[in-house]
Amino acid sequence: QVQLVESGGGVVQAGGSLRLSCAASGFIFSSNNINWYRQAPGKQRDVVASITFGDSTAGDSTAYADSVKGRFTISRANAKNMVYLQMNSLKPEDTAVYYCNTRLRGMDYWGKGTLVTVSS
Repeated sequence: QVQLVESGGGVVQAGGSLRLSCAASGFIFSSNNINWYRQAPGKQRDVVASITFGDSTAGDSTAYADSVKGRFTISRANAKNMVYLQMNSLKPEDTAVYYCNTRLRGMDYWGKGTLVTVSS
C-alpha cells in the first residue's frame, strides 16, 4: 500500500516561512522521484518542486517552478522516508493546497494535501 501524508500547512503572513513534510510508505522511497504540487481553488494543479536521484554519485537533484525558485527548497531524508518543502518569503499567490506526489509503475500516487494560506 503506497501512502503519502502531507503536514505542516497553516496560515502565515506575506514574507513568512513554512516547512511542509511528506511522510511516505509502501515503496522504495530512496529510489523514487518525489514531487510537490499545489492547487488553488479553481486552478490547475501544477508542480512546484521535484527531487530526483542524480547520475553517478551525486545523489539527488532538484528542480523548481520558476515562480518559486530562490524561495522554496525541496529535500529528503531517506532513512525517515520523508521529503520536505521549505518555503520562504511567502507571497499571497502561494496560497494553495500542497500535495506530495510520486509515480510508481506508470501510476501517480497523491497525498490528501495540506493547505497553505498566505495573508497580505
